[in-house]
Amino acid sequence: MSGGLGRRRVLLSTVALFSLMAGLRESRARTLKGEIPWMPGAADAPPPFVEGGFQFFTPAEASFMDAMVARLIPADDLGPGAREAGVTVFLDRQLAGPYGRADSWYMEGPWKEGSKSQGYQSRLAPAQLYRTAIKNIDEHCRQQFAGKAFSALSPDQQDKVITDLEKGKLKFPDLGPHSLEIEGAKSDSFFAVLMQNTIEGFFADPLYGGNKNMAGWKLIGFPGAHYDYRPYVSSHGKKLDLAPVGIRGRPGWKSAEE
Repeated sequence: MSGGLGRRRVLLSTVALFSLMAGLRESRARTLKGEIPWMPGAADAPPPFVEGGFQFFTPAEASFMDAMVARLIPADDLGPGAREAGVTVFLDRQLAGPYGRADSWYMEGPWKEGSKSQGYQSRLAPAQLYRTAIKNIDEHCRQQFAGKAFSALSPDQQDKVITDLEKGKLKFPDLGPHSLEIEGAKSDSFFAVLMQNTIEGFFADPLYGGNKNMAGWKLIGFPGAHYDYRPYVSSHGKKLDLAPVGIRGRPGWKSAEE
């Protein structure tokens, strides 16, 4: 090692050390007084879905969402669709909570058009996005289909609207400066969020209000939250004839306290 390089390393190490010491002098330890401000295991227990009326959607918005999710995942001879599985209720509870408010997201600027891998890029929190998009889509339908809202259209008409939505052909003028993309409010941005959330509601644990009677899990043969799968680890490619179980059990089960 040359002398110059050795001295440079020593000088850099010394500067780094003094910088660290200066930072330590500025730091102050905090003493928590009273009760600890967190409960062990609290993050492990998601709040269960509570039956009742809608917490976010208005009646008209709920009708819109029922019609929309029924076309995205329709009922057929294989089983119930998204509407029957309670996806509208799932979305209602999510939009009324931290997800709808984007509580844990960075929502400040700059706002630029991102790549698909960068995920959500809207200035609007999801609850604002849904409310504005529903209003604009219904207004588009009334202009195109003799005053009918989306929920009143025929299945073929609804599919055409959804196709235009997916391809970004619809514009959302009510968004004004809060555009979904840097070049304007394109409907395909909303469709991507809507489709993702609909799939989540159809396949999420029933604890969250969707996947009613585990319709989504039964459709794909997913057995759910069984506590022990060791007897089946080596059963590759074989169908598991296990009734699905959610985090809170399954219909018909009772807890030890009951």
